[in-house]
Amino acid sequence: MNIAIILAGGVGNRVGADIPKQFIEVLGKPILAYTIEIFQQHPEIDAIEVVCIDSYIKDIGVMKSQYNFSKLIWVTKGGENFQKSVLNGIKYLKNKISENDIVLVHFGVSPFISEDIISDVIRVCKEKGNAISSTDFYLLPGMKENSESVENPNNASSKYIDRNTIACMSCPHAFKYGFVYNLYKEAIEQGIIDSVEPHTTTLMYKMRKTIYFSKGSQTNIKITNLEDINLFEGYLLMKESHKQKKNKYRD
Repeated sequence: MNIAIILAGGVGNRVGADIPKQFIEVLGKPILAYTIEIFQQHPEIDAIEVVCIDSYIKDIGVMKSQYNFSKLIWVTKGGENFQKSVLNGIKYLKNKISENDIVLVHFGVSPFISEDIISDVIRVCKEKGNAISSTDFYLLPGMKENSESVENPNNASSKYIDRNTIACMSCPHAFKYGFVYNLYKEAIEQGIIDSVEPHTTTLMYKMRKTIYFSKGSQTNIKITNLEDINLFEGYLLMKESHKQKKNKYRD
C-alpha cells in the first residue's frame, strides 16, 4: 500500500489570518482540500491520513464528506512542530499498515503538488527505501553572516556557495514504513530527537542516513505567507483557463 500522511497541524502565523492557513478558502475551497484531492485522485495512493490541529479534527470529517474523500481513512492529532506531527502520524499507523508499505509525508499547505511528482517519489522509494522530491538550486546563493533573516539590516553575505552543490528538497517525503518508524524509535531511544532542527531530513542527516532524490518542481512550493495564497489563486485560475481552452478546441 501507498499511504499519504498529510500534515495539517500548523497555525500559519505568517499569513496573518484568524484561522490556520490550511483552512483558508481559495475560490471557495480550503487549501487543505485542494491538497487532499490530488492524493485522492492519484491511482497509486491507497489511503490517506491527516495529522491535524486538535481543535480542527471535526472539520476534517466535514471535508471528507463534502468532497467525497473516500481514501481519507485516518485522522490524528498534530504535534508542536513538523517532526512531532510526523511522529504522531507514524505512530498512529502502527499495526494498521505493514513495514513494507510506503508512506508519503506531505504538507497540507503544499497544494501545487502534481501527479508525476507523487508517482516518482513512490518509484524511487520502492528502489531505495526513501525518497524526497527535490530540484537543483537555480538562484544565486550566498552564506549569511548570521542566522537571522535577510530582512535584518545587520545581516550580510561575504562567502560564496557553489549552487551546483545544493539540492532543494520539498515534499512529499516517502519512506518504507518500517524504516521511518525505526528511525524515530532509535532517535527517541538515543535522546537526539529534540537536538536537531524539527524535520525528518535533519534527523536522517544526524543519524547518518542517505537521502535519495526524486522528481521535483520549482512550482511545488509550501504556502507560507499571503503572497503565496495569492499565487495559488492565480495558479488555479490559470488551470481553469487552460481547461476551458482545451474543451473549446474539442467542441
